[in-house]
Amino acid sequence: MHPLPDTTHAPADLTFPRSAQRWSAPAPSTVEVALSYLIPSDAAPVQYAYEPPPGVPWESGHFDDVLVRIGDARRRNTQPSIQREGFELWDAPTALRIDHDDDAIRRLYYPELEALVLSVTGGHRAYVFDHLVRRRDPTHATLDFGRAKRGETAAPNARIHTDYTERSGQRRLGLVLGTDTPAGPTPRFCIVNVWRSLRGPVLDTPLAVCDARSVDAGELIEAEVRYPRRHGEIYLVARAPRHQWWYYSGMDLHEALVFKQYDSRLGGVSRFVPHAAFAHPDAPKDALPRVSIEARCLVLFD
Repeated sequence: MHPLPDTTHAPADLTFPRSAQRWSAPAPSTVEVALSYLIPSDAAPVQYAYEPPPGVPWESGHFDDVLVRIGDARRRNTQPSIQREGFELWDAPTALRIDHDDDAIRRLYYPELEALVLSVTGGHRAYVFDHLVRRRDPTHATLDFGRAKRGETAAPNARIHTDYTERSGQRRLGLVLGTDTPAGPTPRFCIVNVWRSLRGPVLDTPLAVCDARSVDAGELIEAEVRYPRRHGEIYLVARAPRHQWWYYSGMDLHEALVFKQYDSRLGGVSRFVPHAAFAHPDAPKDALPRVSIEARCLVLFD
């Protein structure tokens, strides 16, 4: 894990050194769990991010719960790389607290994130543009795609997906930069998701990430996400036996998982990291329900 010093009042342009630490365990431990893959069909899947009209389902796709092995990345001999596998875990203390509202999150957390992702990616400018708090409802026995009714907090998302597609990733550059979009050739940029716990170690529903190198473009299926005032686009994922899944056991408040969701470079780097929540089979029965925050950040390179 890459360590960061306390960033409680870090300015957005602060950068931190990388760590050369490596995990020394000879082999990863694994858990075997069911992950929710899309069953491909001729119709493009549609998901609603708000309560749909009467008689319309929350999601139109059909899914298959497939048993897969997920390795504990803490037990790897070498750490993953954001540019190779597509994800990294960093030691990144935060001023954020579970009871902070959206305004406090933007004021306190966004500058921390911008400093963090510049250190992780090596970019020269970073823009945090949204965040989402998720709370697992212990009264719901199964996990789904985590959308909430009006006034409710989103739940963990168990559908394997990426946050952006080729098209929506390109569109996001203009939405974030607006009139500040550079003239001339489009610079290289990427979009990362930064995920962390807001309530102690995550034991019940961790986040699994898939090694970007093990995913082929043909397994990424465009899906529409409908919001009250706009439509978005994500990839859902079709099953392939070669997919390599990882998670970090017991992620705590001081840790941040940074993983790639889009990269405009077409070769030589990770571009899309599928991910999903899963029910850990060894979670203690009295484990506190997961509360987590995810934030997306656009990074410009030289």
